[in-house]
Amino acid sequence: MKKSALFFILIFGLSFSQKNLKISDLQPKTENFTFPVISYAENPLVENKINTFLQVNELEYVPDSGKNPFKFASTATNSYSNYVYFYDWKKLEAPKNILTIGMHGEASGAYSEDFANWKNFDMRTGNFINAEDLFQPASKKIVEEIIQKKIKKRISDFLTKLKSEKNPPEEAKDQIELYDDCFIEHTLKDIGYFFGKSKLTFVAGRCSSHAMRALDELGSHEIAFTYKELEKYWSPYAANLLSGSEKIDKTSLNNKLYRGKIDGKYPITVLINQIYTDGSFSAKYWYDKNKKLIEWGGKIKDNHISMTEDDYHSEELKAWIPRALVEADVKGNKIIGTWQDYKTKKYLNLELEEL
Repeated sequence: MKKSALFFILIFGLSFSQKNLKISDLQPKTENFTFPVISYAENPLVENKINTFLQVNELEYVPDSGKNPFKFASTATNSYSNYVYFYDWKKLEAPKNILTIGMHGEASGAYSEDFANWKNFDMRTGNFINAEDLFQPASKKIVEEIIQKKIKKRISDFLTKLKSEKNPPEEAKDQIELYDDCFIEHTLKDIGYFFGKSKLTFVAGRCSSHAMRALDELGSHEIAFTYKELEKYWSPYAANLLSGSEKIDKTSLNNKLYRGKIDGKYPITVLINQIYTDGSFSAKYWYDKNKKLIEWGGKIKDNHISMTEDDYHSEELKAWIPRALVEADVKGNKIIGTWQDYKTKKYLNLELEEL
């Protein structure tokens, strides 16, 4: 059931530097689905990219592919283990070039859990902003270590307080054990973050599992830095992004949208998901004609991509049977290669260009 109180208690004013940007509720709005959709007449491409990313990434729904954009999220008919609800959203105040939207909802797998996440977009391009793109290659590890130290100190300070109590509550021993074992090795690839007017805040997951949540007084770890504090670590991309510059620097493939064709005649759109340290990643794509999501999974190494498109799962073989194999190379803002039919072995050309 929807919580009566608004989840986001942080107070932010709207950013009036984006006067032509409007955000409304994706229809049909219901008690369980209050989801943002943007209008940006100044740049229709940016509008389309942001809405496509949000709906495909969060709802597994291709825009304008059906009457109910919340069908898959609410009925677990795609990859969800049960359901995902979105109860409210908020536009946060951010620098001129950045759109930050916070969303709150509830997801159910083994247990029902409230969640909060933040989506940050570059208003010059419509691209999702990846945390790792914000920092120089040599500085990423340094920033991660600073975040980890601040989380550790937060936990340590609370443990000191717990252990110093003269009449500790009955659950104090369990709390101490909980925080002593807390995982703090968060990386830029797996941590939440959102932009504010003058600060960048990282949000690391809480120390507790669902079963131990009642003992967890600290909850999620919000670690805030002023932009000035991080200045020496910024990549050229981040420096221009935050300064309000119109100069657009190259960023990684993570969370980017591509458009192109298979065999020169079948238009498709591709969303690349997060690429992990070992080079593994997944992607979703759809044909303009039917707008049904198809999954790719594979690896990238030295700008070469190898992916598999699965057809069905064989109960007899206890394995997925491929439908196609994709081999391609990243060349500038393009991905060029082949899509091979697994059964016929026929090769079709694949050419994509970053949106």
